[in-house]
Amino acid sequence: MNSETPKLEGTPLIKPSSTDHALYDSVVEACRTVYDPEIPVNIYDLGLVYTIDINDENEVFIAMTLTAPGCPVAGDMPGWIIDAISPVAGVKDVQVELTWDPPWGMDMMSDEARLELGFM
Repeated sequence: MNSETPKLEGTPLIKPSSTDHALYDSVVEACRTVYDPEIPVNIYDLGLVYTIDINDENEVFIAMTLTAPGCPVAGDMPGWIIDAISPVAGVKDVQVELTWDPPWGMDMMSDEARLELGFM
């Protein structure tokens, strides 16, 4: 018997964000101050931030990816995110997890990012 819990059809690959939390918009704006050094667009509009989960204690958990597994800033990016979000008023703690599932694709970019990069 397989000890792993099977993924149910329709189960989202990405955990939903805490969009109704009072700090959500401020955390998004903080994410928008961090840029991928190879692409002149912030990580949020690139679609690299998958989940912004904020609990009742104002602890922020970010699930994110990078444009490619071999990205040269893979070791630095989580610290950049923590440094950007930690000063937000009310935030108690920030944790960042890199994931490769689902893999990032250009279809995850916002319309603003596509326009900035000339894809629209």
